[in-house]
Amino acid sequence: MMKHTGKYHRPGGAYVSEFEEFMHGFLAQHPEVEEDRRRGWDIWWDHRVDLDELDKQRENELRVKPYVYE
Repeated sequence: MMKHTGKYHRPGGAYVSEFEEFMHGFLAQHPEVEEDRRRGWDIWWDHRVDLDELDKQRENELRVKPYVYE
């Protein structure tokens, strides 16, 4: 019987997939990928929203009927 080495388990017994293990190793060897990912996150998600401008856009948009064939 083969003894389990615990290679794909976290401390406490939580399972770690081969893909997750690969990604952790890859990101440890290539820190620039993480920097690029964070920069992309900041561009697309973590930006300030001007609520006054958003209200103006909502006021100016055309209302579309839910059923266009009436």
